[in-house]
Amino acid sequence: MTFHKEGYTSLAITILFIAVLNAVIQFYMPEAHVLKWIIYILSGFFFLVIVQFFRSPFFDISTDETTVLCPADGKVVVIEETDETEFLKDRRIQLSVFMSPVNVHVNRNPIAGVVSYFKYHKGKYLVAWHPKSSTENERTTIVIQNSEGVSVLFRQIAGALARRIVWYVKEGDIVEQGQQFGFIKFGSRVDVFLPLGTKILVNIGDVVKGGRTILAELPSALKAVAKAEKHKPAVTVESIAAPIAEPVADEEPTVITNADHQQELPLVIDHPKTETPQKPVKKAAAAKPAAPKSPKGKKE
Repeated sequence: MTFHKEGYTSLAITILFIAVLNAVIQFYMPEAHVLKWIIYILSGFFFLVIVQFFRSPFFDISTDETTVLCPADGKVVVIEETDETEFLKDRRIQLSVFMSPVNVHVNRNPIAGVVSYFKYHKGKYLVAWHPKSSTENERTTIVIQNSEGVSVLFRQIAGALARRIVWYVKEGDIVEQGQQFGFIKFGSRVDVFLPLGTKILVNIGDVVKGGRTILAELPSALKAVAKAEKHKPAVTVESIAAPIAEPVADEEPTVITNADHQQELPLVIDHPKTETPQKPVKKAAAAKPAAPKSPKGKKE
């Protein structure tokens, strides 16, 4: 068990405050023994609260690429299917862990892989169990893709008391399963978005431990893609491809019947085949006939 580095400043301020308070009581009210003992007890309790909050226990982490480790100590409060709209933009299984002020607030990577996405969002400070805290509170969004191409998205979410989120990763980092990726001060929540087809191994209300409790077993990359494609909404845009020309059948002779029934025999018109026109041959001009000579006659 060690004291986490994120608590150094808080611990120093706590010790200074306790020392000043007890010095003032001792100097101005040396005879107030009951009050001094009350102050001593409260000071000790406050000191222990700070120490236990920033504690960082040591333990062995069992890694497995097919499993998802719990990212934080706390209680499972949500297990449901939902749409992830920020980065993955598909159907996911959301699993949320609420951290109370008495839990260890170290956050650990649920899987190993490459950080393919990271973003910090400013926001509100709704209570951590509020339904809109996942999308409206101050939060970070992190996506890790493992060697099989399966992506897991998770969020650190600030709560009503937790007003500071700390993270140690950025896009492109290669991280290990169970490695620390951040810290949230004074109670909050972590959401994990898993692919459809993931086998969930915990239930709502279960108490879980960060880096030790196995939340789920991941599907293979091919199964995850197939599940995502199956749950995608159907495309409603009508096809605009040009119609395929159908082969034209041989034309049949057109039969025209005399409308006035003057003749009973039908008139059949065959469609002649198109032939390549030939160049017209010039004919020689016919010689003009000689004008006939008028016969010589006698004058009357």
